[in-house]
Amino acid sequence: MTLPQTPGPIGVFDSGYGGLTILRQIRALLPRYDYLYLGDNARAPYGPRSFPLVLEFTTQAVHRLFEMGCQLVILACNTASAKALRTIQQQCLPGWDPNRRVLGVIRPTAECVGELSATRHVGVFATEGTIASQTYNLEIAKLHPDIRVTGLACPMWVPLVENGEAEGDGADYFVRERIERIMALDPEIDTIILGCTHYPLLLNKIRLYAPSHVRIIPQGDYVASSLRDYLSRHGEMDLRLTKRASCRYFTTEAPERFDASASLFMASPVESERIDLS
Repeated sequence: MTLPQTPGPIGVFDSGYGGLTILRQIRALLPRYDYLYLGDNARAPYGPRSFPLVLEFTTQAVHRLFEMGCQLVILACNTASAKALRTIQQQCLPGWDPNRRVLGVIRPTAECVGELSATRHVGVFATEGTIASQTYNLEIAKLHPDIRVTGLACPMWVPLVENGEAEGDGADYFVRERIERIMALDPEIDTIILGCTHYPLLLNKIRLYAPSHVRIIPQGDYVASSLRDYLSRHGEMDLRLTKRASCRYFTTEAPERFDASASLFMASPVESERIDLS
């Protein structure tokens, strides 16, 4: 299928709701642009899934966003960024349209830690898939070879968020236990990256139990700043993006179910449309 060549919106993709925390920060910093958000909620979570399956699902989503007119897609999902981004960039884009771009959320976060960590000991909380991929370790090692990275999977955190329990008492044990665990693995950690886009909704709990000297890094601000810098350096891409300050939401799940949870992530009402990726 021939992809549309006219200017279009920025696509933002996630396996579920977490990418909305990225979208929210991007829209706050770059409000003039048009956006399409796509959540593959029917097949979430991606974290425990195999590399080939995450690549298959992510490839389907990115291509669909391109078909819908997007010229640039942000993988606002750490698992997809870890398991699919490089393959899509190197193997898919040349055949689809070499002028389009797909960007992830891991490198912008990895770039920032060099200026934030004094001890050069950094922790990463993420899904099992992201931790297993070692992508944060590799990206940080490229940029800051003197930094030691300690990653820890938090398998209960996404269910807590998606079940609306992020602020409930039940979250305290799971948040406190993971923080105590990572600090036991490396007591010199002074910076922790929240390497899953769901985790900012647990930020109050995380800051409550993290040692006072440890800086907690949600990704949204850094991804938004990185995108702004990218567009300022790539005027040809900026010209391919429409700017009517609009945002549309799509989900592979029932829209009414998506809207209820998405409105919590966006702190404003959300109305979505269902889409089929298979």
